[in-house]
Amino acid sequence: MVRKPGRMYRNIDGPAYTRREYMGGVPNPKIVHFEMGNVKAKNDFPVELSLVVDEACQIRHNALEAARIIANKHLGRIGTANYFLWIRVYPHHVLREHKMATGAGADRISSGMSKAFGKAVGTAARVRSGQIVMSARVYPHNVEKAKHALREASYKLPTPCRILITRGAELVK
Repeated sequence: MVRKPGRMYRNIDGPAYTRREYMGGVPNPKIVHFEMGNVKAKNDFPVELSLVVDEACQIRHNALEAARIIANKHLGRIGTANYFLWIRVYPHHVLREHKMATGAGADRISSGMSKAFGKAVGTAARVRSGQIVMSARVYPHNVEKAKHALREASYKLPTPCRILITRGAELVK
């Protein structure tokens, strides 16, 4: 798994690396579920709140999973039948890392390895500015709790986010 800090993979540089049929050993994304809550009644909720990113970046799969877990935890307090949570991005882009030797004498071993291609270590979702990352659908009396859940989820993402009410704004006081 990736041992480098997330800030090394946050910026978008170069073309997307997505063709898994040509590469081997790509780890599966950590995201377990993309739809949570009351999936059968997902279109019956009148209010939809969305978490929108402000800057283009790459969001690693473990950051998406952390955001999903915290949002689902907070929304679970209103009851599973009273919300629908939807992760709207998928980590297609494969992240590569050139494993570097560390310790005494490692500088001699790693010389001559400039522009090394690297081994697949994880995946990330590339998002544009203004793109929706996740949405929560709730009843009007649970809007404040859904806002809190999405705000907590935004802290797990590597970019500033805002919360928009994308459907049913007239129902919210």
